[in-house]
Amino acid sequence: MTYLVTKFHVFLLSQPMVYIWDSCTLLTLHQIGFGFFERGVGCLAFSTVDSGSYLCVVDDSNEHVLSVWDTVKGNKIAETKCTNEPVLCVAFNPVDSSNIVTVGKSHVHFWTWSGVSLTKKQGIFGKYKKPRYVQCLLFDRTGDVLTGDSEGQILTWGRSAADTRTLGRGAKDTYQIVRHTRAHDGSVTSLTALRDGFVLSAGGKDKRLVMWSETLTQIKECEIPEHFGAVRAIAEGIGGELLIGTTKNALLKGSMDNGFMPVIQGHTDELWGLATHPSQNIFLTCGHDKQLCVWNGNEHALSWSCVLEDHGLCADFHPNGREACVGLSTGRWLVLDMLSHSTLSVHSDGNEQLSVVRYSPDGNYLAIGSHDNVIYIYSTGQRDRRVEKEGFQDITIEEDILREEVDNSKSGEGSTFRYTRYGKCVGHSSFITHLDWSKDGKHIMSNSGDYEILYWDIASGCKLLRNRFESRDREWATYTCVLGYHVFGVWPEGSDGTDINALARSRGMTLISVADDFCKVHLFRYPCNKPKAPSHVYAGHGSHVTNVRFSYDDRHLVSLGGKDASIFQWRVVGGSNLPRSQSMSSSSSLEAAP
Repeated sequence: MTYLVTKFHVFLLSQPMVYIWDSCTLLTLHQIGFGFFERGVGCLAFSTVDSGSYLCVVDDSNEHVLSVWDTVKGNKIAETKCTNEPVLCVAFNPVDSSNIVTVGKSHVHFWTWSGVSLTKKQGIFGKYKKPRYVQCLLFDRTGDVLTGDSEGQILTWGRSAADTRTLGRGAKDTYQIVRHTRAHDGSVTSLTALRDGFVLSAGGKDKRLVMWSETLTQIKECEIPEHFGAVRAIAEGIGGELLIGTTKNALLKGSMDNGFMPVIQGHTDELWGLATHPSQNIFLTCGHDKQLCVWNGNEHALSWSCVLEDHGLCADFHPNGREACVGLSTGRWLVLDMLSHSTLSVHSDGNEQLSVVRYSPDGNYLAIGSHDNVIYIYSTGQRDRRVEKEGFQDITIEEDILREEVDNSKSGEGSTFRYTRYGKCVGHSSFITHLDWSKDGKHIMSNSGDYEILYWDIASGCKLLRNRFESRDREWATYTCVLGYHVFGVWPEGSDGTDINALARSRGMTLISVADDFCKVHLFRYPCNKPKAPSHVYAGHGSHVTNVRFSYDDRHLVSLGGKDASIFQWRVVGGSNLPRSQSMSSSSSLEAAP
């Protein structure tokens, strides 16, 4: 039987554990270590010679406890305190499961496992410089141990020392370095033994992937493109195909001779910015890793990406779908062309981070909410440009864009929107968190960090509406404000006001999705203006959920994770087109899209 193993943390219970899966059926076979592991699981490895009958685990407690588990029965066999220093990798001897090796900060430990006992012998570096970190290891065909470290070295360890001058009292019972190989400029991040006996090493700083002979003579090398990040893990697939995992959450597939292509790519840090395309199953994400990614929702694949100057915190598509605005952590915002992938314009409003950008329904205006308590309103110049085109004063936006694309294909130029400051909405006493435009594009509803709801008359010069009753029945083009009459029922009893990070109404105005601080995505009926409103709750994220958006046709929902840096695409199952009076208990639900 083939196994899969994952490290899983139950965040609400603060109890880490290990799940063992059947790799064919994907059924959970065992849940190991609940209540035993402390803080987290640092590294683990299956035994090889006995087809994975045993699992070795090192946790993240102060003593980094090393334990051996029976994968068939799911019970613990042996345990011992490993070291007070971080442990980065563990491995069984592939021909003798009684030998285990662990490596980490400035150490290599050789363990002998017998029954319920684990005994340790420490590797001696001798005349060789002790590295700050030993990051990876493998056993070669002779039974020697190869380690890769932060000094760019591959060290070969054996029981007999090559240089007797390094021996000291009791050295005959310890592992010694029998070969030193200078491998990379910077750290060695991964070592892998191939089926033909060759060894692959990967470097972090130099991004090189090097193939070595059994005697560690270099055979060939290639370089991994910078935008994929450093290599973190290597596996050999069918027919010698290589799979490479990188520090930028990319999985690459290929070979040393033909190069590598991405299978999947992802973000590497907390995500906040999310926008869905107005007419296609496409969405845009950005976050603290300074990456902006555009995804194809039908293929569940990355279409293209670029690197931002600063953290990307918010985004929105223009109604024409051709352009998108991205707000950064420094008060700067960019307008990007979705076809040419180029930056059309760069603007700046203050030096505080931007929390929301939103185009008006007709595309004539752009609203930008800042942490300096101000909403900046810009005219896109769309209306002016249409009037300037002689003989086309009455054309639709779609016809205008089509004509513009034809003109631009001849001239080689991008969009000609002219973003100019129209006005400012000043009146909030805390930072702006969310905002929405009315359907007629004349008014804005906004929320702030002190739980204030304000309404603005943009058409009359960004005036604050003192009489809030006038906005009670106003129809809103989007509903992303977490505070409002139509959505107050989504708040749980006893909430402190920060438990909900984002909210999105479906375009059909029948559903509300909510992202909360407890790793959950909720689905409510819209409007949701009754206390303790019923909802469906969905788990999957491993951290607080930062944002949610429905696709253009309401068939899918996209949710973003915080510290897990993950993107979930959900399928809306039934009910997306039901009457707004339909009961929540018999309406829609979500399921993870395949």
